[in-house]
Amino acid sequence: MAIPWPPTPEIVKPIAHVRSPYAHRIDAPHQSTVTEGTETGTASEARIEFIPEIPAEAYRDLQGFQRIWLIFLFHRSEGWKPEVRPPRGGRKRSVLATRSPHRPNAIGLSAVELLGIEDRALRVRGIDLLDGTPVLDIKPYVPYADSFPGSVAGWIDEIDAEQGRHSAPGPRRPRG
Repeated sequence: MAIPWPPTPEIVKPIAHVRSPYAHRIDAPHQSTVTEGTETGTASEARIEFIPEIPAEAYRDLQGFQRIWLIFLFHRSEGWKPEVRPPRGGRKRSVLATRSPHRPNAIGLSAVELLGIEDRALRVRGIDLLDGTPVLDIKPYVPYADSFPGSVAGWIDEIDAEQGRHSAPGPRRPRG
């Protein structure tokens, strides 16, 4: 069955795909800003490559934005459960109170640094997405609207108090 363009609210079509150095989930950071434990220990660069139906006029005015939001599909997710065990959460937590890729709708959100606009692509840094990840939409990061520095973060704040701020682990290697 052909998917119509433009998509309807019931049908979502990727506008781009990620080209990143991460082929396997185990290689990617848990969050785009947490790179400790990754192979390089630094934020990796990637490309967001647009599908042919998306013209350059749709993204050219991103020039000058330092960060963008990527709304994407966790395309390798294999279902979901109401509770998950996050990497630093100890006990099981409600899935909607985590950033688990295994969600009722396998949709993710990542803020990345925009390095440049290229022919049919965006060059970004600080990616935590696997190569081939479908991008559903892109929005500019607007500091006055998107940043709430004094916000509290529930159970994550409790762990920060116990283990130190930003104590999220890096990727884990499979047990041998």
